Amino acid sequence: MFKWLSKYFASPQALRDAGIMGMNSRNFKIISKNNRRCLYPLVDDKVQTKNLAQKFGINTPRLIGKIEFQHEAKLLPELVKDWPAFVIKPAHGSGGKGVLVIASHDDTGFTTPSGRKLTYKEIYQHISNTLSGLYSLGGQYDTAVIEEMVNFSHIFDDYSYQGIPDVRLIVYKGYPVMAMTRLATAASGGRANLHQGAVGVGLDIKTGKTLKAVMRNKPITHHPDTGADLSKIEVPFWREHLLIGAKAYEMTGLGYLGADIVLDADKGPMMLELNARPGLAVQIANGLGLYKVLKKVDKYYPKKLSPEERVDFVLYGRKK
Repeated sequence: MFKWLSKYFASPQALRDAGIMGMNSRNFKIISKNNRRCLYPLVDDKVQTKNLAQKFGINTPRLIGKIEFQHEAKLLPELVKDWPAFVIKPAHGSGGKGVLVIASHDDTGFTTPSGRKLTYKEIYQHISNTLSGLYSLGGQYDTAVIEEMVNFSHIFDDYSYQGIPDVRLIVYKGYPVMAMTRLATAASGGRANLHQGAVGVGLDIKTGKTLKAVMRNKPITHHPDTGADLSKIEVPFWREHLLIGAKAYEMTGLGYLGADIVLDADKGPMMLELNARPGLAVQIANGLGLYKVLKKVDKYYPKKLSPEERVDFVLYGRKK
């Protein structure tokens, strides 16, 4: 744990004084006041999110198709015949559950980025599990979304093990306020999920440069698998990353949200998904309590600015 956290660990009041937000505060003081439940489907359904993003000029991986019924699983070869690589994910999934990345395929089967071979039967079973709600929020019947695979930038080759690194932005009332990049590890199975053992690197909201890095809530300095120095990270196209988060506010109407963004080698920053209930691990990665940051926005940040103006205010302390 960071010194700032361990120092106050024994005292809940001291934690609150340090601005550290817990689940109850997030749910009752922030989410319930800023996120109307009727808006949740806009981010809980990845198809709706993708369609909305197109209307607001937000770059996302292209939708190849969707499978809604069990008998449609056999249509997959026709859907992906012109797509050497693609991703299958549940429309209502969370935490990376049910996401299957295919790097190549032919008449004999499919291959994942790690080199694992999958048969058509195994792929159909995965789609069937997705439709039955195995990976969805609340176990509801779901849709399998087929989208293009991100050709992620080689800038991060040394910082992630097999999986695609992403940036999680916390956006409050349209202002990006805290950020981290999540890096896959062998322990996380190539997924960028911190609770599964991925690395979280806190990023300076003004520069996109490393502040601190953690794995399983403990500070680290180098990637456990690649040995890369995590202090050297500087996310390129940082303003464009922030602008995606800022635009998501107008797009969804949610006053508090998480935006997950990846960097494509050809298309630049792309929004993967949005979250109306983003987790709080970003505080550990940044070594900074979130609640005080949000109060600062309430007290000092101007209202009625455009997304571009809000991003410039975050970067420069003023409208550019």
